Order: sequence, then C-alpha cells, then structure tokens
Amino acid sequence: MIENGINIPPAGYHGAYLHVDVSSGTAKRVELPADLLRQFLGGTGLGTWLMLSLGASSQDPLSPEAPLAFVFSPLVGSPLTTSAKFAVVSRSPLTGRLNDSLASSSFALAGKRTGHDAIVVSGRASEPSILVIDEQQVQLQPAGDLWGMTIEEADRYLKEHQPAGSKAAVIGPAGEKLVHYATLSHDGRHAGRGGSGAVLGAKNIKAVVVRGSTHCRWEHPEQLVELARDLSDRSLGPATAKYRELGTAANLVLFNRLHALPVKNFQQGQLDGVEELSPQSLTREREKTQVSCAACTIGCTHIYGTRREGEEPGAVRVEYESLFALGPLCGVTDQELVLAATGRCDQLGIDTISTGGTIAFAMECVERDLLDAPWLCFGDGQAVLDAIELIGKRQGLGDLLAGGSRSMAEHIGKGSIDFAPQVKGLEIPGYEPRALQTMALGFAVGSRGADHNRSGAYEVDFSEDVDRRQGSPEAAEGAIATEDRATIMDSLIICKFLRGALDDFYGETAAMLASVTGWDVDAEELLQVARRIAAARKLFNIESGWTPEEDCLPARFLSTSLPGDPQASLTAERLQEMIRAYNRGRGWEETGFLSDEVLQQYGLDPLVGETPASGS
Repeated sequence: MIENGINIPPAGYHGAYLHVDVSSGTAKRVELPADLLRQFLGGTGLGTWLMLSLGASSQDPLSPEAPLAFVFSPLVGSPLTTSAKFAVVSRSPLTGRLNDSLASSSFALAGKRTGHDAIVVSGRASEPSILVIDEQQVQLQPAGDLWGMTIEEADRYLKEHQPAGSKAAVIGPAGEKLVHYATLSHDGRHAGRGGSGAVLGAKNIKAVVVRGSTHCRWEHPEQLVELARDLSDRSLGPATAKYRELGTAANLVLFNRLHALPVKNFQQGQLDGVEELSPQSLTREREKTQVSCAACTIGCTHIYGTRREGEEPGAVRVEYESLFALGPLCGVTDQELVLAATGRCDQLGIDTISTGGTIAFAMECVERDLLDAPWLCFGDGQAVLDAIELIGKRQGLGDLLAGGSRSMAEHIGKGSIDFAPQVKGLEIPGYEPRALQTMALGFAVGSRGADHNRSGAYEVDFSEDVDRRQGSPEAAEGAIATEDRATIMDSLIICKFLRGALDDFYGETAAMLASVTGWDVDAEELLQVARRIAAARKLFNIESGWTPEEDCLPARFLSTSLPGDPQASLTAERLQEMIRAYNRGRGWEETGFLSDEVLQQYGLDPLVGETPASGS
C-alpha cells in the first residue's frame, strides 16, 4: 500500500530486504512490493525469488558475487508456536542447484527486528570478518581471533564480546575450509543441508551477528492471540507425542523392523544390534535433558550425555538422521562412538547426513578395492570419527571426502557412481527407497536433491493408500500434496511437526496469515502459492543447468531388490512412470521443463534468464 508517496508494508512485514556487499562494506535497502510478498510469503518461497532475481543460478556458489540470503517470514515474532525460524537460501556448492535450509532459533527473531524481511550477503571480505547488522548500521569486524574456532567456541566468544541481545549465525572450521556440506548454526541448531556454511566461508565471514528492536504490527492481534493459544494446545496433543517423548530417533527401530533402515551404504535394510541406538536405550543408560527451540511448545530436542574415556563429559543433540547416517549407514551400533561422531560434526559445522553418506560410500569403495584406505571399514566407529576430523581439516582423504559422494565417484570412476548414495549431489536421508517407493519419487524429483524435509512422500508410503514396496503413478498426487504442504510451512515459517495437529491445513494456515497481514487469503490461494514456489524452484534449477536425467536414483536402487525383502524392488521404468505422473500433476511438461503457459500462470516469466525453461 502507498500513502502520500510512501510504501506502507503489509502487517507482519517490513517491506524490504537488506543487501550487504562485504567486498566494499556497503549496504542498501531494497523494497519488496506487497504483491510480491503475497505471492512468495517469506522463508524458502521469498528466498527462491531472491535467488532468481539476483541471478544466482548462473554464478559459482563459492564466488564473491554469489548471494546468500537469510530470510524471515510474516509469522516470525508472532505468538504462534514454532514460528521463530529462518531460511538460508543460496545456490549449493554440493549440488549446483537451489539450496534452502531452515533453522529454529532466536536468530530469526533478532534478524527480523533489524527492520528487514531478509538479509542478503554477497562479495568477499578482505580478511576473516564478522558481519554485524543492527537498526542503525552495518559493519565488518575483524574475526582473526575466531578463525579456526569450533561452532561452540565461536558462539561463546561472540556472547562475551557482542552487546546484549545480539544473536549470531556461525560457521565452523569446515565452513572456513569450504567443505561442500558445511553448515550454519545458532544455539546448536543447524541450517544443515547443501553447504550454506561453505558459501559464507567463501565470503570470509565467520559469523553474521544481528540485533534490533523494530517490531512488525499485526493486523488482527486479538484473533492472532486466540489462534496462537489454540495451536499451542494442539501442539501438546497426540500428533506431536512421539517427538516430545522420544524425538525423531524413535524412527530407528521401526525402520529397522520394516527393512527400511539404510545400512552399510544402502546394501541392507536391517542391522543387528541397532536397538543399542534407540532412544529407549539411550535414556536408560544416559543422562537426558529435553529442550525446546525458541518460541516452541513441543520440546522435541533430546540431549544425551557423553562420557568417552579421557574426555570431559559432554552432551549431544540426538536426531534420527544423525543416528542413522553415522551409525547403521556406516555399520556402526556403538552408542558412545555414534554420539561422539554426531557431536564432532556439530562442532566442526558439517551436515551429518552428507558426512555419514560420504563416509559410507568411501567404506564401500575400500571394500571393493577402489580406494586405498584400509583403515576405513564398515563397523569401525573410531574410523568414522577419524574421517570426520580429516573432513573438517580437509587433510589427506578428508580433502576428497569434503566434496561429497558424487564428487568422489566422479574422481574414482570405475562405475562407483552407481552406488554413490546421492541425488543431484545431495546424500540420501534415512529412508530406504526400495522399501518406501513414493519416497523414492520424492527423492528423485526433489529440487535440492534427495530430501525428507521438502517432501513428506513417506507419509503416503505409511498410509493405507498405497503398497509402499510397489510404487505407482497414482502415488504421485500424494507426493505432490506433501511437497506443497511442506512448501507453505517452510515459507510462512512454522515447524513441520505441527502438520498432524492441523485438521484443515490450508484453511488454518490461511487464517494464521490473515490474522497477521489482514489479507483476505484463503485455502485455494495458499495452494496456488505453493504451486508457484515449486515452479520457481524448478525454474532456478533449469537456469542452473538441470536436465531431466537428474531426476533419478543411483543404479543400485533400480537394478537390485532389497536384501532380505525381495518384494522391495524398484525398476527404472516404474520410477520414470512415477516421475512423468508427478510432472503432469504439477502441470509441467512431462519431462519436467516449464511451459510458457505455466510461467505466465504463476507470474514467473519476468524471471526467466537466457536458458529456456521449456524443453520444446
């Protein structure tokens, strides 16, 4: 809205982003029109638009000109539970495609209070630096004392040396060394996948520090408070009980029983002794604390004590994906070693899924005599720890491991790409694709690669609607639906653990957005927003070089049935049928390209660069 020549942003927004060039140390405020905000919301949606408009698809992710965006949302700062989240969006150094990672923390609250809906960083500082942003100024401070510090050490330093109320997103040594799956962290929560930490490290930035007191208004505060109270009550109900009581680690034993637990680089679907890593076993044998993310009522974070001989007692946040990747995927069931590996990844600032996937791939290469590292073998937890150290320092074998499993396979050759556990370069999470074939589809078409956070297709597999071991084109509709819901949650932003607590997903999330902004938004409009963002992600990937051949799975999954479960068999033909059905369901060309009509329908045609979006 414009009044007296002044742009008045919608309630819940500041109506602008801040673009900081750390090469020159300059910053400019760029307006975001209200209609654009309504079309992309915030979080990963607005982040996708920013990357397209700034031309990130044609830039080397580790080059100075490549932008990285911290993106907030209209719900950040509201009383709605789980809304203190931010997205980090860039082109990925691991995949070369769009990357959007999320983290929950008070960094989101402080970042939005600087008076911006997003903060974009480009350039390269002349020396290791801290980027400090508040309402009054933007400055670069020397970070020589912090360079080389672990994430915990850097966090502690910044809390001691920055003014009260400051919050910092920090990289570890792995980000400084440009490990392609390095993370960004605040308060122990990581924006993990895709290598955002390396993008920031390439800019010579150790940390981004934010502080501010500029609050957004809410259009209907009484209605918002009422919705917030109701949502908080439901967040403590049966839909989130698993996360509160056991955490995501509860999946471990269940998946093992279903032959759906990836073991020894996806060579098996079950592993004896995995119960040792279950939350029940961990709780029985260790001290445990339970905490919530900022502005969250659920309390899904389960922290367990460690007690390795010769080391001070510590504590590690435990989640299913970290346990699976650093445990069974590498053939390891030793509690202490798996927890130690998880904790070390957190300190070095590397994604646990990609770390475990890359190490497991290397172990199989050793097993096949394709890699000369006899110390690195399945079942050896100490070897996993040693490999993590090498990755963080990029020393010896760690330099090769730092590029991820696809990069390693390209280096090793000899058909190793057939069992490299990745899609589009992103390592596969803890869902065996042959046992969960709708999820196999979700992995294959994922905009950032194999991904359980952007697609909830496993929900379809665990429903009574499909045979999870016999994927079909009919399942594509369900896969699309889970992807669209995730897109809305990641753009508003609220936690996906709430999805089961919402009876009318689009209607209820539309009511939340309307109470903040005053927009007359409804369920149908939000669904169209989800479809627009999905198309925008695909457009970015097309512009960055995507081809239909990328929407696939490694040959291992398409040539052999799952050992121990011969019914779990997926052919290349069946997967391609599902992919074609997915693309048709989205209204795209069957190959996955975007027609001119689709681009116009979603208002994306002005964002098209030199690469044609259509395959015709």
